[in-house]
Amino acid sequence: MSALFNFHSFLTVVLLVICTCTFLKMQFPAILEQKTGFRGFFWKAARIGERLSPWVAVGCFSMGVSIIFF
Repeated sequence: MSALFNFHSFLTVVLLVICTCTFLKMQFPAILEQKTGFRGFFWKAARIGERLSPWVAVGCFSMGVSIIFF
């Protein structure tokens, strides 16, 4: 089933995008400098990961537990 039609898969994809963009921004800051356009979406995801990192970490942990056990 596509991640767009399954809410659990959609949340997993969103968390992975946020975590990946944040990691890339920390390692290679020049990649996500553009704040508009298509790359601006990834800049915003990285910004969410930077500012809400405790909540993103809790979301990743709970998503991992739910994938393993449910």
